[in-house]
Amino acid sequence: MSELPSLAFAGIGLMGLPMCRRLLAAGYQLTVWNRSPEKCATLIEAGARQAGNPADLCRDADIVLLCLADTAVVREVVYGSDGIVEGAKAGQLLVDHSSLEPAATRAMAAELESRSGMRWIDAPVSGGTAGAETGSLAIMAGGRSADIERVRPVLAHLGQRLTHMGDVGAGQVTKACNQMIVACNALVIAEVVALAERSGVDASLIAPALAGGFADSKPLQILAPQMADSVFEPVKWRVRTLLKDLDTAVQLSREAGGATPMTGLAAQLMRLHGSGGELENDPSTLVRMFREQKQ
Repeated sequence: MSELPSLAFAGIGLMGLPMCRRLLAAGYQLTVWNRSPEKCATLIEAGARQAGNPADLCRDADIVLLCLADTAVVREVVYGSDGIVEGAKAGQLLVDHSSLEPAATRAMAAELESRSGMRWIDAPVSGGTAGAETGSLAIMAGGRSADIERVRPVLAHLGQRLTHMGDVGAGQVTKACNQMIVACNALVIAEVVALAERSGVDASLIAPALAGGFADSKPLQILAPQMADSVFEPVKWRVRTLLKDLDTAVQLSREAGGATPMTGLAAQLMRLHGSGGELENDPSTLVRMFREQKQ
């Protein structure tokens, strides 16, 4: 039996923490780093090593995984002071689970390989914190075929499915498509719950009533009950994350010379909602925007 590759992980947040727990449970040697070091404490107790800076992640790792907030944060962690590029070596792989702009991903991947020989796989995920905890994420990846196959056994502990979508950047394009569907769905579910309430229908019955029908979806079954019961905590994902990804999708569409009017409207509605102090809150709070029409 071949020895397991050693891993490193940057970004111990809502998604990164349960992903790291699964990798440790699977027996991998794991080095972790987070901008707020205290978030690594439970992983250190479970046997992980704490890196002093992003460059230090590359010291012992065959594969470095990232799960960070946005393009700017990934660029800082990879290319900033004591960044990954300063410790990177040929033969190592960077697997980025963050949701980024595809063009920026392609540019950063090319620079990383030219400067260090380390190659990049963009592998954004879908499935939320529940998927991260149970290892049932959908993973959409861009990169060289041989590199994807090399990380497939590792990512099998995180996701139910890893699909190779094409060259570097293709994973991010696919994630943008995913988020277009999710965000538009979340907005119309909020409209539905508010409409049911205004019309005298028990909105808590919407999700079970539509289960198995053509309108059914995971977002419906998760969000509609939370919205109907005004259960907005714990925060499992954030409005700002959906807004960032919608903006990426609109930009991608513009670059490709296409039109995405539904996504453009969704981005503006998400921005409107976020401007009311909801950016750090769960998207289930979207129902508040449509309830306010009653006044």
